[in-house]
Amino acid sequence: MPYDKKVLIDYRIQRARETVREAEMSLKHNHFNLAENRIYYAMFYMVQALAVKHDFSTSKHARLLGWFNKTFVRTGQIDPVLGKFYHSGFEKRQEGDYQDFLTFPKDEVENDLPNMIRFLNAVEALIRTG
Repeated sequence: MPYDKKVLIDYRIQRARETVREAEMSLKHNHFNLAENRIYYAMFYMVQALAVKHDFSTSKHARLLGWFNKTFVRTGQIDPVLGKFYHSGFEKRQEGDYQDFLTFPKDEVENDLPNMIRFLNAVEALIRTG
């Protein structure tokens, strides 16, 4: 089904921003694993929006991460610290989904939340420019 590229990009940005609120609410209610999951997915949705802008498509999280690193981190368009944070979010999501007896510490989640917002703002700026 054909789609309007701008509509899809805006939808994915909106979805990323809604997921920020889900992460904040999860943290507020001491659901730390869920908060880390939502932190990752907010970044994932924003990178998906960037991918649409650049006509890149994949259903694989790791492939999207690799494309993002190659295209934006290694070229200096995104701060490598933010690139590492996205990678860390990917790993934490994997751990949270598949490791038994894992609970992320509250202070770690509290630290990850503002980093995620910095990441989202940087990627959205790439989407909105050029």
